[in-house]
Amino acid sequence: MGSFFDLTLQNKNLDAKIAAGLERLSSAFRVLLWEQAKEYGLSPIQIQILIFLKYHNQKFLNVSYLAKEMNVTKPTVSDAVRVLEQKSLIKKTADSIDTRSYSIQLTAAGKRMVEKTESYASSVQQLISKIKLSNKELIWDALSSLIFELNRSNILTVQRTCFNCSFFKKGIPHQCSLLNIPLQASDIRLDCPEFADMTTH
Repeated sequence: MGSFFDLTLQNKNLDAKIAAGLERLSSAFRVLLWEQAKEYGLSPIQIQILIFLKYHNQKFLNVSYLAKEMNVTKPTVSDAVRVLEQKSLIKKTADSIDTRSYSIQLTAAGKRMVEKTESYASSVQQLISKIKLSNKELIWDALSSLIFELNRSNILTVQRTCFNCSFFKKGIPHQCSLLNIPLQASDIRLDCPEFADMTTH
């Protein structure tokens, strides 16, 4: 197939151009996150953990799940959590059954930090808002399908997307059997709070 970094291939192959474009986009997000991290004396993964803690269910807020979510090792998450605790941005709550396990919660200072840092990619969102709606729908349809395939290939280990959900019914249009609604391409969720993993149901 060849490397999409090879400009001879890239400039004559649409698949290679798209892959190169996505790699460039990922670089933009890394730059924005690093700038925010430096400003507040945190690492990028520490900011990502804080933001995740704010918006997700308590059952996901432990080292094991965070490692899967961030696609990093448990020691990497443990180190980040240790520093966040030292900075009084999080607190640990021991499991009442297994005292070796604990869940993680934001402190008041942690919540304030999230308010300061979670907008690191807002400039990208503002640029997206200027794209014509029909084009945005096409982009999202392609992206959601690609993310699903990356998950099926075990490149992305955790995805709470409609395509992975036991409530998802494929069809024209697709259906959510929990919410009992049809799902157009623009309705497909990347991270659904009602998600139920089809592999465990």
